[in-house]
Amino acid sequence: MPTIARLPDLLISQIAAGEVVERPASVLKELLENSLDAGSKAIQVHLEEGGVKLIRITDDGCGIAKDELALALTRHATSKITTLDDLERVGTLGFRGEALASVASVARLTLTSRERGASHAWKLRGESDAEPEPAALMAGTVVEMRDLYFNTPARRKFLKSESTEFAHCADAVRRLALTRPDVAISLTHNGRNLFQLAPADAGRRIADILGDEFIGAARLIEAASGPLTLSGFAIDPTRATDARDGQYVFVNGRFVRDKIIGHALREAYRDVLHGSRQPAVCLFLNIDPALVDVNVHPAKTEVRFRDSRAVHQFVFHVVQRTLAAPVQAAAAPSLLAAHPGDAPTPEAAPASNRIPAAADMTSPPPPLRYQGSLGVAEPAAAAYLAFARAAQTIGQPSAARPESAPQFQPVESAQTEAPPLGYALAQLHGIYILAQNTRGLILVDMHAAHERILYEKLKAAFDNRQIATQNLLIPTVFSADPLDIAAVEEHAEALHELGFAIAPLGPNQLGVRSVPALLQSGDPAALARSLIGELREHGITQLATARRNELLATMACHGAVRARRQLSVPEMNALLRQMEDTERAGQCNHGRPTWTELTLDQLDKLFLRGQ
Repeated sequence: MPTIARLPDLLISQIAAGEVVERPASVLKELLENSLDAGSKAIQVHLEEGGVKLIRITDDGCGIAKDELALALTRHATSKITTLDDLERVGTLGFRGEALASVASVARLTLTSRERGASHAWKLRGESDAEPEPAALMAGTVVEMRDLYFNTPARRKFLKSESTEFAHCADAVRRLALTRPDVAISLTHNGRNLFQLAPADAGRRIADILGDEFIGAARLIEAASGPLTLSGFAIDPTRATDARDGQYVFVNGRFVRDKIIGHALREAYRDVLHGSRQPAVCLFLNIDPALVDVNVHPAKTEVRFRDSRAVHQFVFHVVQRTLAAPVQAAAAPSLLAAHPGDAPTPEAAPASNRIPAAADMTSPPPPLRYQGSLGVAEPAAAAYLAFARAAQTIGQPSAARPESAPQFQPVESAQTEAPPLGYALAQLHGIYILAQNTRGLILVDMHAAHERILYEKLKAAFDNRQIATQNLLIPTVFSADPLDIAAVEEHAEALHELGFAIAPLGPNQLGVRSVPALLQSGDPAALARSLIGELREHGITQLATARRNELLATMACHGAVRARRQLSVPEMNALLRQMEDTERAGQCNHGRPTWTELTLDQLDKLFLRGQ
C-alpha cells in the first residue's frame, strides 16, 4: 500500500500554479492587480514573445520593505487580509497571497522594490536560498518574470502561438485599465510601444480602449438602488454585432464573467436584438463587499452574490429601461465623465433612471402609458391616434385632399426647434418616410416603425387587460383544417382576452367577428391564421412572457401598415410623433433599425461641399 507523505513546498506551489497561472496573461493579471493595490499611479508593462519569455511590470506604488521581500514570495503571505471579517469584505483586487509564490515556482522571478522613505531599493531573486541585495530604483516595485514553465515543459506545450498569447495579455491590460482611469498605463511588446494611456476620466478611458465608435454607438447607464449602483455604457441594439467578446463587466472594480449578470443582459436585450447579434457593454457594478463573495474562483473571475435575484433584477431593469428610452431621451449623445466607481447616489440618480429598491424588484416594472396626439395620458387603444384611422383609407381619394395634391408641405425652418425625428417631407417608394430635423435628414422605415408602436401598445394593453376590440360589420371567413378549429374551440377564452372573436362556421371554415382595435387595419384572416398557428404549437394557458411577447409581435407585424401604401404628410407626422413617445422605437420587433439620421455634415461630405 502506498505510503502517505507530505508534499514538498515547491510541488505544492507548482500544483497551485496550475490553477492560478494558466498562461502569461494570468501572470500579468495577478501582477497588475498587486500594482494597483499598492496605490500605483503609473504602471509600465514590458512583454517579450507574448509574455512567455518576459513579463516586466514597473510601478510607482508604496513598495515592499527589505525584510518582507522573501515573505512576499511564500504561499499564503499577504498584507490585505488578517481575519475572516476581512475575507468577507474584500476591497482589494488581490488577497490570497498565492500569486507571487505560484509564479516563482514555474518561472524565473526577480523582485525589486523601494519602500517609500527608504534610502535605496532591494532586489530579491526567486530562488529559495537567495538574499536581498541593494539595487537602484527611484520608487515603487519592479516584478520581472522570465521563461514561463521553464521547469515544467509539459505545461509549456499547451501554450498557443506568440500572437495569441500576446492578444490575451493585451486584453488583460485593457481590462485593468478600464477599472482605473486615474492610473497611467503603458504596454510594450518586443520593444514596440503598443499604447500609452494617460490618466483621464472614465468616459475618455473607455473611448481610448474600446474606441470612440463604441461610445458613439452606446447608451449611457447611470442608476442606483440601495447598496447597488450601475454605471457605464450599453451598445445601442441597432449597432450590435455578432462578436461574443464585447462584454466588459466589473464588480467593485474586478473583471468578472458572471452568469447572473450575463443572463440579465440577454433578457434586457431580448426584445431589440436582430438575429444572432450580441450585446456589447462596459458596465461597472458597485455593491457592498459584504454582499458579494469574491473567493469562489482561483483566478477571481467569478463571484457569488448573497442575493443574486436582486442583482439580476437590478441590472435587467436598469439596462432594459435605458434601451427602452423614447427617441427624445436617446437622441442626445453623452459621455460618462465620472469615475466608474463613483456611481450616483439614489438621491442623485436621474428620475427617469430611478430604480425601485432591491426588495421590490421581484416582478417586471408596471406597464407604461403612452402620450397621444392630444398630449394627455390615454389607454393604449385610445392612443392609436389618427394614424390607424387614416391607414384604413390609404389609397382612396380624400375629400379634404385631392389626389393631385403634392405629398409634401413646407416644414419648420431648420433654425427653429424641431422634434427629434423632425417633420415629414415626403414618402419614398411607399416604403420610407423622409423627414427634416434640426440636425439633418431622417429616414424612417414606416412598416418597421409602426410595427414597434403596435407591439408596445399591445404589450401595455395586454398587461393592463385593456385590449379594446373592434367588431367587424361582416365576419371574415377563411378555410381551416380540423386542428385549427379544435384549437379555436379549446382556447376561446384566451382568444377573447387577446381581443379576437373567432368561431367555427362549418366543418372546414372559421369566421373572425372581431379583432383588437389596434390591429383593425390589418388583414383579419392573416391575423387569425398566425394566432391559431401559435396556439397550436405552444398553447396559451401557461404562456411565458417571452412566448407571449413573440405572439404579440406576430400580431403587430400583421397589423402594421404595409409597404407601398401612400401616406399623407399629417399621417407621416403622426407616425413620427408616436415613435418619439414609444419605448424601443429605434428597433422593430425583429431587432432591425426603424430609422436613421444623416446629419448636414454627412450630407456636405457626400456632395463634397466646402472642399
